Order: sequence, then C-alpha cells, then structure tokens
Amino acid sequence: MKNTNVYRRNFLLVNVTAIASAALLAKLPAALAADNQVQETDPTAQSLGYRADASHVDKAKYPAYVAGQNCANCALYQGPASSSSGPCPIFGGKVVSATGWCSAYSKKG
Repeated sequence: MKNTNVYRRNFLLVNVTAIASAALLAKLPAALAADNQVQETDPTAQSLGYRADASHVDKAKYPAYVAGQNCANCALYQGPASSSSGPCPIFGGKVVSATGWCSAYSKKG
C-alpha cells in the first residue's frame, strides 16, 4: 500500500509541475512583447508622431495622415495581418500597435 501512495504522489507532483510550467510559458511571449512595445514617449516615436491609436494623430501637425491609415496596413509593418501588434524596422524591430500610426507610414502595395 505504501508504494502505491508514493507512485501517486510522484505522478501528481510531475503533472502539477508540468501544467504550471506550461501556463507560465504561455504567458511569456506576451510579457516579452510588452517589454518591447514602442512607447509614445520614446524619442523616435515622438519625432515621427507615433500614436498607438491612429485616431489620436494630430492632423494639424501631420496633414499627410488620412483616416484609415494604420500600422497594420503599412508596408513597414512586420506583424501577422490578424495580430494586434507587430515589429517595425523604423523602431529597430520594436513592437508597434496594429492600430497605430507614424509619419513614416507607407501604404502596403
């Protein structure tokens, strides 16, 4: 009877550890992306008028902005089409919001 309890305990310990590890690893990419997210206060972002939400672009300062333009439909955006964010070479590969905009915008051809 003792051996059965030891095996059961070991089985539970291994499985609980595996489940906890998988849960932590699932959160890791999101945490890394958050650390690599371009902030509007970043000097490069400020010089390019970057806004994480294109609807907040200063249209007087950036008259080239047209409603509907955003990072997701920019030729420089390197994220998947369905993602909420992705890397941009203008910002050294840092992650920009798909709904964002900056003055380096170039329509996807």
